[in-house]
Amino acid sequence: MDGRGRCMDNIFTERLWRSVKYEEVYTGEYENLPQARENLGRYLVFYNEARVHQALGYKTPAEVYFAKISSEPTNEVSCANRLGSSSERSA
Repeated sequence: MDGRGRCMDNIFTERLWRSVKYEEVYTGEYENLPQARENLGRYLVFYNEARVHQALGYKTPAEVYFAKISSEPTNEVSCANRLGSSSERSA
């Protein structure tokens, strides 16, 4: 990185950890470290798969991510598009 715009690079990560702290860590009462890990794991699954986000149009991060993946063309399709069809190459 060149040092410019670093705060914008980290904003999503910082926002995630703020949510984790305020919604799980500060409100949780953990008996031991394994229990804390289990609860944090459960919270992260909830955060990604069940908690809607205003910035994502009230969708979950998983919905947005998997919709993006399913709409991207595969390498085979994009290679065919770059090369053109066989009839275009022979003409």
